[in-house]
Amino acid sequence: MRRLARPGPSGRWRCWLAVTPDREAAAVRHRAGPPWRALPQGPGDLGQRMGRVLAALPPGPVVIVGADVPDLTAAHVAEAFRRLGDHDWVIGPAEDGGYWLIGARRRPHLRLPFAGVRWGGPHALADTRAGLGKARVAELEVLSDVDRGADLARLAARSAKA
Repeated sequence: MRRLARPGPSGRWRCWLAVTPDREAAAVRHRAGPPWRALPQGPGDLGQRMGRVLAALPPGPVVIVGADVPDLTAAHVAEAFRRLGDHDWVIGPAEDGGYWLIGARRRPHLRLPFAGVRWGGPHALADTRAGLGKARVAELEVLSDVDRGADLARLAARSAKA
């Protein structure tokens, strides 16, 4: 594991690594080093694991980001927290129909939107938005994530041009 930096702790938020498989949480915590913390994701699909993370973290707003978003910056995370000031949820849509970030204010009686989401395909964002019902949702800019070999090839080609 290389040293974690982006979007990294900024003094404005605490950073946790949600780790799978669970048995690796202690090793990841050790390798990442302070101020990073790690917690096991537990079993289940992506929605069940994200729901568990939302429930396990200390009170206050939470932003969950993927580890596969090469263009993610601290400014994206800061904007997500800012948007949670007047929205219940914030989502960063991905080009493939999924999303690279989801955040919640975590008010009492937080209703998780992950039941019935078709993960790993072009419907994940739409299904999650449907699960949010009438909640106030802010959207961030569209970014790419790296889910498949073709995504990695596209990223490599883009990097070669730069």
